Amino acid sequence: MNMQRISEVVLLVAGFALGLCACHTVKVNKHKPWIETSYHGVITENMDIVQLDPPLVALDKDAPVPYAGEICAFKIHGLEAPFEAVVLNGTSGEGQLRARGLVDCELQKEYTFIIQAHDCGAGPGGTGGKKSHKAVVHIQVNDVNEFSPVFREAQYHVAVTEGKIYDNILQVEATDQDCSPQYSQICNYQITTSNTPFAIDRNGNIRNTEKLSFDKQQQYEVLVTAFDCGQKRSTESVAVHIYVKPVCKPGWQGWDKRVDYEPGTGSKQLFPKMNLETCGGLLSSVRTTVELQTSHIGKGCDRETYSEKSLQKLCGASSGSTDLLPAPSASTNWTASLVTDSERDSDLIFRFDGRQAAKIPDQVVPQNLTDQFTIATWMKHGPNPGLRAEKETLLCNSDKTEMNRHHYSLYVHNCRLVFLLRRDFIQVDTFRPAEFHWKLDQICDKEWHYYVINVEFPVVTLYVDGVTYDPYLVTDDWPIHPSQIDVQLTVGACWQGGEVMKPRFTQYFRGSLSGLTIRPGKIESQKVISCLQACKEGLDINSLESLGKGIKFHFNPAQSILVMEGKDLENMNAALRKVSYINSRQFPTPGIRRLHISTSVECFGEDTCISIPDIDAVVMVLQPSEPRITIAGVDRLTRPAADLRGPAGLNLFQDLHIISTVTKGDTASHHTDFKTTLRKKPGVQEEIIHNLDYCDILVLGEELRPEQESLQLQRSTLLGKHLDATNSTSGMSIYGVDSMSNYEQVIRQVHYHNWHPAQTPDRKFRLTCSELNGRYTSNEFTLEVSGLESAGEHVNHMVAPSQYMQVVPHLAMVHSLYPTHGVPSAATVVIVICIAALVVVVVLGIYRIHLTHQQEGRSSDTTKERELDWDDSALNITVNPMEVRGRGGLKTKPWGGE
Repeated sequence: MNMQRISEVVLLVAGFALGLCACHTVKVNKHKPWIETSYHGVITENMDIVQLDPPLVALDKDAPVPYAGEICAFKIHGLEAPFEAVVLNGTSGEGQLRARGLVDCELQKEYTFIIQAHDCGAGPGGTGGKKSHKAVVHIQVNDVNEFSPVFREAQYHVAVTEGKIYDNILQVEATDQDCSPQYSQICNYQITTSNTPFAIDRNGNIRNTEKLSFDKQQQYEVLVTAFDCGQKRSTESVAVHIYVKPVCKPGWQGWDKRVDYEPGTGSKQLFPKMNLETCGGLLSSVRTTVELQTSHIGKGCDRETYSEKSLQKLCGASSGSTDLLPAPSASTNWTASLVTDSERDSDLIFRFDGRQAAKIPDQVVPQNLTDQFTIATWMKHGPNPGLRAEKETLLCNSDKTEMNRHHYSLYVHNCRLVFLLRRDFIQVDTFRPAEFHWKLDQICDKEWHYYVINVEFPVVTLYVDGVTYDPYLVTDDWPIHPSQIDVQLTVGACWQGGEVMKPRFTQYFRGSLSGLTIRPGKIESQKVISCLQACKEGLDINSLESLGKGIKFHFNPAQSILVMEGKDLENMNAALRKVSYINSRQFPTPGIRRLHISTSVECFGEDTCISIPDIDAVVMVLQPSEPRITIAGVDRLTRPAADLRGPAGLNLFQDLHIISTVTKGDTASHHTDFKTTLRKKPGVQEEIIHNLDYCDILVLGEELRPEQESLQLQRSTLLGKHLDATNSTSGMSIYGVDSMSNYEQVIRQVHYHNWHPAQTPDRKFRLTCSELNGRYTSNEFTLEVSGLESAGEHVNHMVAPSQYMQVVPHLAMVHSLYPTHGVPSAATVVIVICIAALVVVVVLGIYRIHLTHQQEGRSSDTTKERELDWDDSALNITVNPMEVRGRGGLKTKPWGGE
């Protein structure tokens, strides 16, 4: 029984073991093959073996079980890939990647595909086989230097001008079809023709090694070969044909570097023989720009240099303006401490460097700046990099003491122009516009510009060089509370009178100003603004009608830039010959005006075209003949006191004459060289007609006493003339741009009144006149007036004969006063000398008779007076030399002395 049970157990165990063995034999291929996840391979073109990294090896954990642990195949996914994988050893799993055909690098440089390994399965039939995961294979095709360089062109042609060494005459270029940088790039070029004056660099640039001569050889043929970086040479060389041209320089010809301009000659052609040389090039269009550069002249160009008031009268501006930057004088002394940049022939310019400023006297400050007024000024300003955060004040009206309120001001801040206008509560009590900002390039371009601010509250308009600009920003503010604090108007800075220990200037201006004016009650018209800033010189075209329809031209507003464009070269040549310079001032500022001419051209059907060099020339404005303004007349009046006390007063200058002469040199030697100029004949004087801009009658010695004496001029005398007058105890100033004859008429009507002549029996007056705001001044003509309380006679005294002996009066001056026709010049000179001598003798004789018969009757005295007056008129020739004086206003020694 026990043995039977043991047998049964043994059978059961054996059966179980057999079952386990049966199960094990059924599942022999349990694992998939394993390969790397990616491979990188290299194959040289025209070869078939791929060198893989890492090597192609598949592993299987079923090894060493036959079939299940062996590798039977590698399969490639991607039929377009020209590769196959073979098993070299199934047991070790080694494989190899081969090309199925020839691989060409020039067709494809790289390949990417998928590969998998397959084991042999469970048995010889390959059933139950497993495959590995997919791996990525990248293959690069190595190049073989199989192609030679080939030139892009079959042959090259180029033309050069003789006599020059060129850095680059022509560039040849070859290419190579190999795929790799080493074999496809061209590393060198070589000239194979021997004994040629040319060399070539590795980039294919050909240059000449010596100057070529058209006479020696007109054409060269040079053979060039190329090498790739594998030193494979081009199979065929290329021919380069180099043609030598005679010297030709494209550009403008027939122009002068300097053009002399004589004042008063109108318009003068700048390029009367100019023509464009194209050296055979066919041009389709020509565009030329002529620029006249005058920024160094005064305020940017030659403008009228009359006083600001005179200019405003000339341009028809409304009256009532106040010049805040007049020429320094006894009556306008607040500008005396300012620095001026002005020259004798130029404008009155004040330069502010951040340290100068001026207080405007209270009696000068314009009042009633209400809803309408105008502020105008010339300004040249540049950026101040280190001071961008600071305000630069041109004009400021602030509290004089106690507080620091700005009522109105004009200032520059960060190259922006700002105008501040704070209203008073008595005018308006609401939040209103108070600050107006403009951002313009002109504010900081270091050039002169004319700024006009027209206020029609609440609208404020800015004019810059006649062009209007609206503010880009307007800020509002409350009106200023009314107070009894006086205000201070300043130029060049702002007065800080309150909120500081010591009143001082602040917010200094850095730049240049000229002609700063305020006109209350009216705004200026654009026509007047354009007139005030207009240049008197510029470019011009003679005979616009003859330019033809094919020429287009354009001037800038200042006529300093002219652009001309045309398609026909001859028409353009003719048009450029008509370009002229004109200066309409009678006495222009002498000196250089630079000319710059630039030209661009277009050619027919060519990518490249000739280049026309720019031209730099100068217009030399010659020194104008300076006028000598001469004032002549009776220089001493002795009258009964009754005449001075009478209702009409004493007519001071009833015999006044004002003439002007210039000295003209010999025209034959006027524009010759320096040595020739030294040998010029003596100049010839001629009388000329021109305008004056002011005449001052100055009281010498003690000022007039208003309670007993005065100078008077009827306002009706000024009607119909461009003249105005101011009067004070220091004298009288008559100003405005007008003719010498009109000045004569007005000055002859000036009367002197003295109600108590016994207290001031003698008076002296000095008369001077000016042209161009003091650029040319007359002699100082002095008149002595004596009042006689007795019933004695009164006599007109002439200028002492000794004064006439200093300089012989010129013939032209005598002709202007006493015309004589048909008398030969030599005879005329003799006659004039005789008459002059006779008159001197007569005067001395009459003067002695006067001393002898001083007690004769009044009627006889009157008769003698008329005779003397007639004789005096014959001597109205002044020979005092003209003295140069400063600009504007009454300018003499300090008040109270001669």
